[in-house]
Amino acid sequence: MTQVHDGSILIVDDNAVNIVIVEKILRQDGFTNISTTTDAKQVRELYQQHHFDAILLDVHMPDLNGFQVMAQLREDNPDDYLPILILTADHTAETRHQALSSGAKDFISKPFERVEVLFRVRNLVEVRMLHKQVLEANEHLEQKVHERTRQLYQAQIKLIECLGKAAEYRDNQTGMHVVRMSHASAMLARQMGLSEDECEIILHASPMHDIGKIAIPDEVLLKPGKLDNKEWTKMKSHTEVGAEILGSYDSKLMEVAAMIAKTHHERWDGQGYPQGLKGEEIPLYTRIVSVCDVFDALTSTRPYKVPWSVSKTITYLQENSGSQFDPKVVQEFLTIIDQVLAIRDAYPDKPSSHTH
Repeated sequence: MTQVHDGSILIVDDNAVNIVIVEKILRQDGFTNISTTTDAKQVRELYQQHHFDAILLDVHMPDLNGFQVMAQLREDNPDDYLPILILTADHTAETRHQALSSGAKDFISKPFERVEVLFRVRNLVEVRMLHKQVLEANEHLEQKVHERTRQLYQAQIKLIECLGKAAEYRDNQTGMHVVRMSHASAMLARQMGLSEDECEIILHASPMHDIGKIAIPDEVLLKPGKLDNKEWTKMKSHTEVGAEILGSYDSKLMEVAAMIAKTHHERWDGQGYPQGLKGEEIPLYTRIVSVCDVFDALTSTRPYKVPWSVSKTITYLQENSGSQFDPKVVQEFLTIIDQVLAIRDAYPDKPSSHTH
């Protein structure tokens, strides 16, 4: 017994005598998985259930002829290798050409000749099984590639979290600001109707917005008082430095992270930096992140300030809506303020064990 004999076969003929003859030939050769029907209308459903390795199909039948059955199978399975063998006593070129163009792979002539039936059935089942093996191998390969891609994406996310926290530790000591503002940004993006994929990208890209601060000297970054002009110029460079750090990777996630890093200090009125972008010139992702970033920064403790109250911060957002912030984004942010506060409670700043 070879693997070919494990193949599943369907015999379709309105003449039951023909079915008995063909089935007997196949069973004597060692085929065991054989189904039969004299009703062509059943073929469509039977194939959906069993995906046979060979269909031995009569051409001239009442209700549905063989060509109509093939048309149904082709419509249901446009990408499948349909293993159809035509059973026919009609040896005209026209019938054979029509059968081949309709999807038949081979013919068995009536009256049946045992050796011909076996060779043609075995050949077709073997090709069908090889086709299945190739498909399974491709599917397995696709799964491996998908899994590897997912692992790389997770590694990117982890890297981004670590870098984001590294930048935040220099400025805040606990690194929880980036966690809170990124969750709030994703929530606000969802509120504004962005897709789940976009919300996930914002969640993972936004923690990198201040990565450029790792290039800012401590005496500037941690200065408790007002910065002079030279220091302020140095501080502002963190936007473009951040974009440079993130911007040279072929990754949607890193591309968005670089964009947010570069533009998160732009203002709706065009008075921001580094490019002086105005209104909708500023990417929507950035307009969302800016509101969440400022809200969390103002309500958090920093080396240079005590935390603001929630009500004072909300007033600030409202007063600066249309100048610093996109008014629509502020409006939507305020509708989810309770959820943002819940995020704040879930990720509190922990007292730091080290000092600068």
